[in-house]
Amino acid sequence: MKEQMKLLIGYDGSQFANAALDDLRRAGLPREAQAIVLTVFEQWLPHAASNNVAQPALRKPAPAGATPTGMSAMTSAQPITQSRALALEAKGRLQAHFPCWEIKAEESSGSPAREILKKAGDCKSDLIVVGSQGHSGLGRFLLGSVSQKVANEAHCSVRVARGTAWKDGSPVRILLALDGSPCSEAAVDAVSMRMWPPASEVRLLTVVDLLSASSAPILPATPGASGVARRTWVQEFVDAAAKKLGGVELLVSSRIQEGDPKRLIIANAEEWGAECIFVGASCAQKPFEKFLLGSVATAVVSRAHCSVEVVRTGADLLV
Repeated sequence: MKEQMKLLIGYDGSQFANAALDDLRRAGLPREAQAIVLTVFEQWLPHAASNNVAQPALRKPAPAGATPTGMSAMTSAQPITQSRALALEAKGRLQAHFPCWEIKAEESSGSPAREILKKAGDCKSDLIVVGSQGHSGLGRFLLGSVSQKVANEAHCSVRVARGTAWKDGSPVRILLALDGSPCSEAAVDAVSMRMWPPASEVRLLTVVDLLSASSAPILPATPGASGVARRTWVQEFVDAAAKKLGGVELLVSSRIQEGDPKRLIIANAEEWGAECIFVGASCAQKPFEKFLLGSVATAVVSRAHCSVEVVRTGADLLV
């Protein structure tokens, strides 16, 4: 019997965090899963360096007879309570959409990105979900830099969610970037194992970057290989992906282009009206680079107009 999928959801109560919760309804996720909603209070904020940085709220005068230790407990208790309330609010909202999920609401304090990554590692999460941005109301949680750090350093797949307009039950449009690597094959597997609404579509996009041998998606560096042979190799892995996705009743189309992958993946997603981009993470050979994003995935996560799911090999994509 397969284990249930495990999700870790970062939440701060902002419109971006709420959009991430709503976005999960369009992610093809299983009817049964285990989810943790984590809200992080960043206790140690840096001092404001300029007038452009929001100033912390003024503290109320200390009650008569209050000790420094007592005041410290009072000042730390309120934000932690607030973060707990936000986590519970998100849990209730999520439970309404996924009644069969086992959902826990948890709070933590410290560096938001570090706490999310640590929790995901401790719980062996299959997928981390974060909003694309956040606000400064509760410890500057889930700012773009935090989401980027989580996407870059997580040891599992990460979904950076952006809200888009949609109707309940309407088909989903997914752009899947392919380069023939194990990472992009894992992305194909991830999409094929999800539960999508009827008539959902997948656009397979392979961008051949002839100017950079270090960028992905790329063709294999085969000495003496002709252009015809290289294009045949590309068509083979595109056809294999189309066959697998078509077998789960997704409507599949494909496109092979030459140019800059960073620009063309984003441009195609926007032009086609994709709700989400699936892209494999970098498959670097060096151990210390094993989980880091490649430059293409980094650019897509940062600049895409829609949600982006970065898939890592080894992530448990069970449904």
